[in-house]
Amino acid sequence: MTNHSETNGSFDNAENADIGGYERPEPHRSARSARITEAAVTAASAGTSEAAGGAEAAGAAGAAYDGHGDEQRITLRSPAELADALPYLLGYRPEDSIVLAALHDRSGRGRFGGRARLGIPAHADDWDAAARQLVHGLITGSERRGGRPEQMVAYLCQEPAPGETGREVMTRLRPLAQKLRLECGALDVPVVEALCLSGGRFWSYCCDDESCCPAGGLPVGPPGTSVLAAAATYAGIQVRGTLRELRSRLLPREDSAARAQEAALDAASGELVSRILDDTGRADVAAQTVALAERVMGRLAEAPPAADPRRADGHDDGLLAHDEAARLLLGLQDRTTRDRAAQWMEGEDSGPALRLWRALARRCVGSYGEYAAAPLTLAGWVAWSTGDELEAREALAMALGADSEYLFARLLHQACNEGLDPESIRRCLRGESGGRTPSADAAPAVSSTAVSSTAVSPTAPASSRHRRPPRTPKGTGRPESGPAGRSRAARSRPSGRAAGVRKKACPGGRDAEGPANRE
Repeated sequence: MTNHSETNGSFDNAENADIGGYERPEPHRSARSARITEAAVTAASAGTSEAAGGAEAAGAAGAAYDGHGDEQRITLRSPAELADALPYLLGYRPEDSIVLAALHDRSGRGRFGGRARLGIPAHADDWDAAARQLVHGLITGSERRGGRPEQMVAYLCQEPAPGETGREVMTRLRPLAQKLRLECGALDVPVVEALCLSGGRFWSYCCDDESCCPAGGLPVGPPGTSVLAAAATYAGIQVRGTLRELRSRLLPREDSAARAQEAALDAASGELVSRILDDTGRADVAAQTVALAERVMGRLAEAPPAADPRRADGHDDGLLAHDEAARLLLGLQDRTTRDRAAQWMEGEDSGPALRLWRALARRCVGSYGEYAAAPLTLAGWVAWSTGDELEAREALAMALGADSEYLFARLLHQACNEGLDPESIRRCLRGESGGRTPSADAAPAVSSTAVSSTAVSPTAPASSRHRRPPRTPKGTGRPESGPAGRSRAARSRPSGRAAGVRKKACPGGRDAEGPANRE
């Protein structure tokens, strides 16, 4: 699930941490009064890149942590420990977020299943739709994977506005918590705990017992100080920080260099636009783009990144000149060139490639914001291919924010959210590798059910395979239009004969049709 103005949520099917021991409602008790009394969170000692998932419950009151076995089990007995567990369920610390975590019954023992996150709408009028979207999306997504949840845990996370207290945030968001509970209840999936986290404290919307959930809330423990944090560290599970920090690595620069970068983009557009729209010139530009990308990646590979993300990104920016970034961004607007670049998805190529795509996304400054769709999609693809689903979802959501019609990003984002295996796409791309620019009939795509190969008819003109011609540079006295004099809006589909669409067998065993343009 994605709220493009804010972020992505996930319907994860990977279950690599355990929760359990929640109290089953007795016949005479309402579902809303049911309380989670304990939960066991387990992680394989080999570790995972994301602490999302479910855990087999330990119904006993005593918690177990066995550092010598294959698994470590931590029992959570209180809302405080559930609040502490949230970053490990998502792999990051959510901000301004609604989070739902599904609980599945396993012979009277609970297990965390899928999680879904959505940004809290700024206007209360939108809360009904947001609650309905999130609840229905998570439950139907779980059903598609064969596991309808029996219960739900809800979190509302928002920091106080200036002059506001955490308790006031909790009170203001109470109607949203109630809407979530009603939506879940309407589908016979009761919310057994709903927490608000704000200002370093948490409150329960389900418990009014002052002895355990006082009206003033309780402090959330400092990050990394709980037993769960220690177990997660032992298991190799990492918590990233916040989505805001992750997005900052992919957002356009706003420093003094942004103006120089935009001027370089204008200059590259003036030089490359006519060549890209010419059959012979396009092949030359494609080859030059790939060769330049390989040189920059080699440069990055020789300079290992710093541990601090901000310092690492600053160092990478220093290794990429404005004119190089401009030429790469213009070249990647061609779909076949982008598909060739997508082959740097694994092994020793993946690290430098991901750093390059991040750096290029940061160079889409000023009026070139739409051009970020290509590097953001490539960053999301490489992240997903290498197992980082968190960055993959965020980068792909940002790509759709830059261009909502960018087909490759939309299909990858859907496939990633639905838990498909990226290996199917890797196989398609490996088949086209070999150090050459791929043919137009090899563009990969994914559908909601399988990975498919989308192809352009070989009889279609090369111009129909190009996503959009670069804009005319500023200061030339010409309107911002393509060489045929068309408006910017019309340039999303270049002129020429209509692009053909043909069917090609998918790895999943189905035939799929794919549009030739806007990919």
